[in-house]
Amino acid sequence: MALSAAPSALLCASPALSAPLVSANMAATAPYAIAFGAAGFGLVATFMAARWRRAAEIADARGTARLGEMRAALDEFETLLAGMPEVTILWKDTGFEPSVLGPVPALIPGETRAEMVLDFRAWLDPDAARELADRLTDLRIEGKVFETSVTARDGRIIRCAGRLVGGTAVVRLRPSGSSAQPPLSGSALMRLPSLTDAQGILSSLTVPAWLRDRDGVMVYANAAYLHFTRTLGLKSDRGTAPDIFPGEARETLLKALEDAGDTIALEHEHALAGQLDLVLFPLNGGSAGYCYLPLKTPRPKQTAPREPDLGHLTTVIDALATPVAVFDKDRRLSHFNSAYARFWSLDADWLSSRPDERAILDKLRTMGALPAEPDYRSWRDKHLMSYALTAPRETPWYLPDGRSANVIAAPATGTGGVIYVFEDMTERLALETRHNALISVQRETLNALNEGVAVFGTNGRLRLHNPRLSEIWKLPMAALDSHLHIDEVTRAAALAFPEDGEAIWRDLKRKIIDLNPTRGDAKGRIARADGRLIDFAVVRLPDGQSMMTFMDVSESANYERVLKERNEALIAADKLKDTFVQNVSYELRSPLTNIIGFADLLASGEVGPLNEKQRAYTGYIRTSSANLGLLIDNILDLANVDAGIAQLHTEKLDIAELIEKARAGLSAAFSGSEKPVNLKVEIAGDLPPFIADGTRIVQILYNLLSNAARFSDPGAEISLAVSARGGDRIVFAVEDEGVGIPEEIRNAVFSRFEGQTIEGRQRGAGLGLAIVKTFANLHGGTVHIETRKPRGTRVSVILPSDASLAQNAGE
Repeated sequence: MALSAAPSALLCASPALSAPLVSANMAATAPYAIAFGAAGFGLVATFMAARWRRAAEIADARGTARLGEMRAALDEFETLLAGMPEVTILWKDTGFEPSVLGPVPALIPGETRAEMVLDFRAWLDPDAARELADRLTDLRIEGKVFETSVTARDGRIIRCAGRLVGGTAVVRLRPSGSSAQPPLSGSALMRLPSLTDAQGILSSLTVPAWLRDRDGVMVYANAAYLHFTRTLGLKSDRGTAPDIFPGEARETLLKALEDAGDTIALEHEHALAGQLDLVLFPLNGGSAGYCYLPLKTPRPKQTAPREPDLGHLTTVIDALATPVAVFDKDRRLSHFNSAYARFWSLDADWLSSRPDERAILDKLRTMGALPAEPDYRSWRDKHLMSYALTAPRETPWYLPDGRSANVIAAPATGTGGVIYVFEDMTERLALETRHNALISVQRETLNALNEGVAVFGTNGRLRLHNPRLSEIWKLPMAALDSHLHIDEVTRAAALAFPEDGEAIWRDLKRKIIDLNPTRGDAKGRIARADGRLIDFAVVRLPDGQSMMTFMDVSESANYERVLKERNEALIAADKLKDTFVQNVSYELRSPLTNIIGFADLLASGEVGPLNEKQRAYTGYIRTSSANLGLLIDNILDLANVDAGIAQLHTEKLDIAELIEKARAGLSAAFSGSEKPVNLKVEIAGDLPPFIADGTRIVQILYNLLSNAARFSDPGAEISLAVSARGGDRIVFAVEDEGVGIPEEIRNAVFSRFEGQTIEGRQRGAGLGLAIVKTFANLHGGTVHIETRKPRGTRVSVILPSDASLAQNAGE
């Protein structure tokens, strides 16, 4: 103890010494601690896993045992159901196909297929099949439980009971007997001591049977008898069974039994059921009897028919293309045509089974063919109130597939049934929609017209109009909307225009009510007293109506008059200009000739020598006179062209010679300038023969060159290039280095007397390029102007190589 405490005390006394020792011990023991911990966790996990596995095996064993017990119970239940003479049909909410449990042969002898149970028409009496189908519909849709008896085709009575169990419709079908024959004969029944003993025997019979006391009063009837009376529509007081034999027939049968004193079998013609095979026998204290059901369906009472008697109308209904369905007072489909089956896409065989209208509606709802209604049951109940109608009722149905039907429900007189007519309104509604849209567009178009429109019917009343009519004739729209007669319109116009309104409309009335069979449309202009001009037109419409249109043309007529007057003034001014040009040109020619003659005389020195300054002035006079003469010649040429008397004198020309003549004229025109014109000429060598009017070509070249020189700096270079194009065209292109022609005045340079100032340079009289274009067109050529970069202009004249061809074509 002392030894062990010493080291501890040493360690506690010296913390600096103990710290390294503790760390060393922990580092040495850590692996062992981890190993021991992992081993412990593994042992615990293994133990727990074994425990859980054992629990799972026990649960699995218990589940297997429970499943075996359930299968055994199921087999036992199936054995019990198979051993019982009862068939059960189950309709679950999760599906539409029912389940059939139990021995089918017990219900349908000789049949083993379960699905045959659902074909009620195959093994039940027709009325019984419809009744059971209706009860099943009420059970599945409305949850109405039922217990009833139906008759099989072999005469057996089938007990039916329907219940709802946990949302599942359960129907039990149990035959009350296996044969239609009574288990005992009449002689055996006669040995029974009393009526009470016979009652037990008769209750097991599947054919209608009854007991009577000594007085012939019915004291007992079995279930088959009660069902038989219901099929005949017989009723009695509560607690008693109705007697199927009237008093006289009953007395006759009892008398025959009393006379025979033993069992008798006879045929009896029943008023409702037809011919019956009867078996009657005496008993202690009374009598008994039973009958075999007739093979045909009992005839209904004539006083209360089950379905409407349509007679020959059925043939008409079948031929109709409109769907028609007839239901009796019990809401069963008694008649329909093929259009009805096609309209609803229903099986005609199923419809022939006379289903209840509720079943048809439910099936259509399942197919998604009925109108979408939030509360279907309320909608269906409201629809089925048709059986209480006393007058026809129409209801629109808007179907999910886009169709629209007008459902007409009419009571079947005297029967309590209903006749439905399903009128397909889809196409008609579509046509009405398109018609209304068209009418709306027409109305909007009519209202937007700038013309007043009035349509009068054959009775003289206003049928159609637009607001513009009210504006032109100052008629109130409210009055026009009331379909005024044309006489009333005349009186209203007289109030609006006292001076001539009545007279105008009285004349218009005669044009509208004209009874002449050959009458046609009419039009004209009305000059109203207020200064307005109204154009009108009367158009005969195909349906006998008359349409009138009115257009206020006062402004346009004034514009037309002003334009006409201006045009006449322009024509007169143009004629005056032509006359002036011709007169002035000829009047200027004579003094100009004198000026040129005297200038030449002075320059010749014959009248005396001239000094240098005088010779220069004489040269200016001669140059200006020559330019003036050329200007006069141009004016005369243009006048001749405008008058259509200009003629081309074509001949084969030498292009170089033509250019020299133009150059000479240019030199003479610019002889007084500081620097002469620097003209550069290029003539291509492949030019075709050139046939044209030489004088006109010289004028073209001279005007091109003079125009280029006028807008070029003194001494600037001007080029004239002549080339061929396309083998039959010759191009004369003049380029200068001048200021160029701006874009905004390029089209005006070809106009006559349109002198333009470009950068301070005046073009002169403005005839140069006009002469060029006129003579080029006269030769069948064209002129193009292009602006060069950075300065200069290029004017190209394109002429045919043979102008005589163009002249002949123009002629």
